[in-house]
Amino acid sequence: MQKTARHAGSGGHPEPRGRRERPRYRERLGPSLWILCAAAVTAPMAALVLSPFDTTIALVAGAAVGIAIVGLLVLTSPILEVDGGELRAGRAHIGVEFLGAPEVHTGDAARHARGAGLDPRGWHLIRGGIDGVVVLPVTDPDDPTAAWTISSRTPDRLAAAVRQAQATRSTPRR
Repeated sequence: MQKTARHAGSGGHPEPRGRRERPRYRERLGPSLWILCAAAVTAPMAALVLSPFDTTIALVAGAAVGIAIVGLLVLTSPILEVDGGELRAGRAHIGVEFLGAPEVHTGDAARHARGAGLDPRGWHLIRGGIDGVVVLPVTDPDDPTAAWTISSRTPDRLAAAVRQAQATRSTPRR
């Protein structure tokens, strides 16, 4: 059997699902409650459109539309993850060794970091309704991106996970 990346570390056998380490940090940047409520309003709208034909079909279709839209909003929301020396924010990822010290912003400082203080050369994952922001400067001289600006509900935990991953990455193994 040819060793692939999935089987390489376990002697050719796939690693059991339950034994894999959990990520150091994981957060889904789901929509706010107000966005979910606004999306749920599509259910009665769809039912009203179909009510002249048949009320039963209208109610079923309205409920299906509302559930589908809320489900899509939740399932397509980006995930932040720090695992294995890598920061993943949505579909983007970068090794923590290419990041500088994280800067945590909340309140007015976060508003400034998302607004006037936003670097146009940076990479941004900003979500409305999420107050905290973490700014991570990129230290790689070959990367044209100046910094990553990421919304987070728990910016302190995200910054601590990045710092821990950076320390683990820079510590020599025995």
